[in-house]
Amino acid sequence: MIGCGAILVALAGLLMALPHFISEPYRFDNTSPGGINLTSKDPRWVGAWWLGFLISAGVVALAAIPYFFFPREMPKEKHELRFRRRVLAVSASPVSKGEDSSSEQSTEASPEKKAGLAQIAPNLTAVQFIKVFPRVLLRTLRHPIFLLVVLSQVCTSSMVAGMATFLPKFLERQFSVTASFANLLIGCVTIPLAIMGIVMGGFLVKRLRLGPMRCSILCLLGMLFCLLLSLPLFFMGCSTHHIAGIIHQPGAQPGLERFPGCMEPCSCPSDDFNPVCEPSSRVEYLTPCHAGCTSRMVQEALDKSQVFYTNCSCVAGGSPVLAGSCDSACSHLVLPFMILVGLGATLASVTHTPSFMLILRGVKKEDKTLAVGIQFMLQRVLAWMPSPVIHGTAIDTTCVHWAQSCGRRAVCRYYDNDLLRNRFIGLQFFFKTSSLACFALILAILRQQNKEEGTKATVSSPGLQQQLLASGREKKPEESRV
Repeated sequence: MIGCGAILVALAGLLMALPHFISEPYRFDNTSPGGINLTSKDPRWVGAWWLGFLISAGVVALAAIPYFFFPREMPKEKHELRFRRRVLAVSASPVSKGEDSSSEQSTEASPEKKAGLAQIAPNLTAVQFIKVFPRVLLRTLRHPIFLLVVLSQVCTSSMVAGMATFLPKFLERQFSVTASFANLLIGCVTIPLAIMGIVMGGFLVKRLRLGPMRCSILCLLGMLFCLLLSLPLFFMGCSTHHIAGIIHQPGAQPGLERFPGCMEPCSCPSDDFNPVCEPSSRVEYLTPCHAGCTSRMVQEALDKSQVFYTNCSCVAGGSPVLAGSCDSACSHLVLPFMILVGLGATLASVTHTPSFMLILRGVKKEDKTLAVGIQFMLQRVLAWMPSPVIHGTAIDTTCVHWAQSCGRRAVCRYYDNDLLRNRFIGLQFFFKTSSLACFALILAILRQQNKEEGTKATVSSPGLQQQLLASGREKKPEESRV
């Protein structure tokens, strides 16, 4: 079954790459003077987006081959399964070995046997599973530790889902890096550190033999330091540079505002997008037409060619403009930013194994399998599905210029970088704070339970009661002597 599932995943990867081969070729706007010379830094650059799906599908298909050589059932599991089926058959029968007197007892104890049905036979029939599932589900969801751990994992998964979906786009906009370099940074920094955090959490649980109380403390500390590391991220970035006609930075040199009628003779279409940058003042124009340029010049170099547009009437001094968007002034902050993100991912991943142990040690033995299934189901329904939508909606609210296609809003061309950074990192901060609050409540509940258990043990201890009785008997003779 595992091998068949892996093959299905590989086929899904092939289907994801299929639109590239059946869709129409990419169309470019050639209305700007000299056409369009795209580079990997251009926001319109698409690249071989389908190639990663093909490579991943091939790797998954190769990894699935060894699973087809495994036996259908392991030898030890086969004997254990037969034994459990016999126990199930005996426990389900109302009369055992012709004893009529025991039939009434077995009928009365049937609810208890049904409650332990998941533990006795893991391969329940459909009817048995339907009878057991509602009761076990309700009992599991009413468990406070289980519910809080799942909520904390939902918050952490929401943070990861948003980061995995939109972090490359965030890096492109904030630090003017290419999409390929942004994904390379994520794959080389964040993912290995997250894996290291999961391994470290499992090592600490096993090495220190952490109980539920200490597991909750470890989760609390890991999420607390992860939250503290995210605070500097709010200040690591730059504002959006001056874009003529769209964004004007205070103190910047005016662009179109200085020459209001400079591009009227050009009749520039409003939906064109072929950005050019004036290097000295770092003013960006939507197209060379919007800059009032009339000629194009190509400067050849050893590794690449550079395109310039000259005779620009809308540029101060008529200086030439460079093809492409203006680079961010904070490009040097991309590595420190990714290091902080990677360290935060490490600390958040440390909580993975301890939180999983809290679930396994908190619920009843017969409910563990179902509890784990409910946990992963809630994570996907409450985190992995809505989180990208929430992050995407928050990012769309920071857009300052939308492209139009057939009279409708299409793709965002420019964002308010300060607003984008605050809202994107703010969402991450919110999910981390929620997860921290859940772990704090778990720790408080576990401490309260330990106090109650200690009180019960003190009252019900026979040795302590004998000592109290003995001390009372000794006090009575002394009082009588007095």
